[in-house]
Amino acid sequence: MPPIRQFYGIFLVAFLSFLSIAAGKASQRPNIIFILADDLGWNDVSLHGSPQIPTPNIDKLSREGITLNNYYTMHLCSPTRGALLTGRHPMQLGLQRFVITETTPFGLGLNETIMPQYLKPLGYSTNIVGKWHQGFFAKELTPLYRGFDTFYGYLTSHESYYDHRCFCWAKTESGKDGYDFRDNLSLDVKDNGTYSTYLYTERAQEIVREHNQSTPLFLYMAHQAVHSGFGSNQPTSVREELEAPQAIIDKFKYINHEGRRRFAAMTYLLDESIGNLTRTLEEEGMLDNSIIIFASDNGGPPAGISYNYASNWPLRGAKASYWQGGVRAPAFIWSRLLKQTGYTFSGLMHVTDWLPTILHAVTGSPPKVANLYGKDMWEALSEGGKSKRDTLIVNWDMNTGAIIRGNYKLVVLGYDEMVLNRSTWYKPEGIDVDTVNFTVKCPARDPTLPPCTNHTSPCLFDLDADPCEYNNIARKQTNLVKVLWAELMEFAGAAQPPRNCPDYKWADPAYHGGAWVPYISLNDTRHDRMC
Repeated sequence: MPPIRQFYGIFLVAFLSFLSIAAGKASQRPNIIFILADDLGWNDVSLHGSPQIPTPNIDKLSREGITLNNYYTMHLCSPTRGALLTGRHPMQLGLQRFVITETTPFGLGLNETIMPQYLKPLGYSTNIVGKWHQGFFAKELTPLYRGFDTFYGYLTSHESYYDHRCFCWAKTESGKDGYDFRDNLSLDVKDNGTYSTYLYTERAQEIVREHNQSTPLFLYMAHQAVHSGFGSNQPTSVREELEAPQAIIDKFKYINHEGRRRFAAMTYLLDESIGNLTRTLEEEGMLDNSIIIFASDNGGPPAGISYNYASNWPLRGAKASYWQGGVRAPAFIWSRLLKQTGYTFSGLMHVTDWLPTILHAVTGSPPKVANLYGKDMWEALSEGGKSKRDTLIVNWDMNTGAIIRGNYKLVVLGYDEMVLNRSTWYKPEGIDVDTVNFTVKCPARDPTLPPCTNHTSPCLFDLDADPCEYNNIARKQTNLVKVLWAELMEFAGAAQPPRNCPDYKWADPAYHGGAWVPYISLNDTRHDRMC
């Protein structure tokens, strides 16, 4: 018997589905196309002012639709994906600490109802293309067991773009990488050697072309791009990790830094993919009844972090930090079904808001789903109204975290070394930033204010006046610091403990023919380390 929360969610959408299908409305529901980029930084789309990497398709859809100017994600891949799919904060899911690694037997809890499980009873065809990264130690955690009709992509955290092998975070006896590319339940070896962005685009277009339009389509396109490959334990150069066809790399000869040049090629192909998919929707007569959502899963890793050269400039910090550069991400929503378009939405919005927002869009009324952190933003976005959210918990873990209320952000730097080590401002390679008109404007630094370190935290920033988190005004707003601290601690006190587990040796691809595969049966009681 499913857990109460999952049962309630499934019962709700099943009941709504019965009412609307009986009225003959199922085929009129909008198609939902959710495109998630991986590790794309704030300054990696030309929409935000930089001419270094042109992204014409992202820019066009964003400007024609609604540009989300204060959209926040989690700081890392797995927490963001869990939040997106459930509408619940990773602190409610036990996913607040690091990512789901390949050798540790945990994942998004099976007690959670996720987006395709809400949409499938409403008549949707549900499809995922690209990256899963919500756990795979048991087959029950993988996409086809969690509401998706089809899956084409990979289960792990990252892999090489051509040979689809992942060294991942493998703390294994063999120390070897493993193959990870799937077509539904089966390992797909026929596409070994083909660039993954091309593969995902072609499959997404195929799904659209073959879709039975008497039913609505849900396509979750979770791109591998622009994450670095991590195809081996000891990469020798960015050439090995930032992979793209040479003909595309050559388009960016004006970027004199090899890492940034290769990153630009990967981003170019991501943007091209979005344009190709949009044109296919139009060719098939589906675009008028589609909602296209685009976002990055977190800020970019710049300056060689994770072997990558993304850019969040002029925002502070990087992927895996709670600074703006780690959690404020490029995003937009496009649809001809929106009442107002062609504007920038400056209200606060969080990745968890997508689930209730999408449910409202497809059912025509606000959803009544319990225990969500996400807010229903459909009417606010469609009608150009005020955000339903005034506060946002960024995260709290290992005595480190952040909270945003209105234009104020409290940052607490405790003992998380990853956050502490990514607290600076990283200029993009190959460009003179003083000559560029970025959309984010930084104020002057006030030398009389203390820096924000683990010795001075909690720190407070006014994001309206200081989006670059230069000036720590905590000592000027001591009462507000106390209020935000108390709210952050209240939410942290109700958090689920992190689900992270110790490494499990039987995950090693050496035991599974050189591939990453589910390695534990949930029916096997001998395994007591699952969590």
